[in-house]
Amino acid sequence: MSKIAIFPGSFDPITNAHVDIIERALPLFDKIYIAIGVNSSKKAYIDLEIRKEIIQNIFQDEGDKIAIDSYKGLTVDYCKKVGAHFILRGMRSVRDFEFEQPISQNNQLLNDQIQTIFLISSPGYSHISSTIVRDIHSNGGDLRKLVPSQVIDQLK
Repeated sequence: MSKIAIFPGSFDPITNAHVDIIERALPLFDKIYIAIGVNSSKKAYIDLEIRKEIIQNIFQDEGDKIAIDSYKGLTVDYCKKVGAHFILRGMRSVRDFEFEQPISQNNQLLNDQIQTIFLISSPGYSHISSTIVRDIHSNGGDLRKLVPSQVIDQLK
């Protein structure tokens, strides 16, 4: 059985912290789905198709180890759809753990075949979030240390 993980998120936009988690997880799994959750009640900062394109450009050298997709609904249902038994999550702080722990436990109640894997942020990335990036961008700040160049190119 292949070790397939999903890394769910809005990736609006994808940040250097996201990229770091994905790159560090690549040796652990046979395939990682970067799964963009679609929430129709939220207005996206970057269009879904553009986010997919940006992520594809970032990971183009990874071949079949990375797939980029979007989904609606329960994450565990998406896992079942793609045959994933692992959900990958990045941890920046204790606050992230407090938020993610009950989600992980409820996912396990919904499907005990799915395990959540937490990776701690690398030093230098724990301060980065998509929310902060959007705020800095909307106020004309410099994003070069926060997001991949593909994001900056798209936001120009």
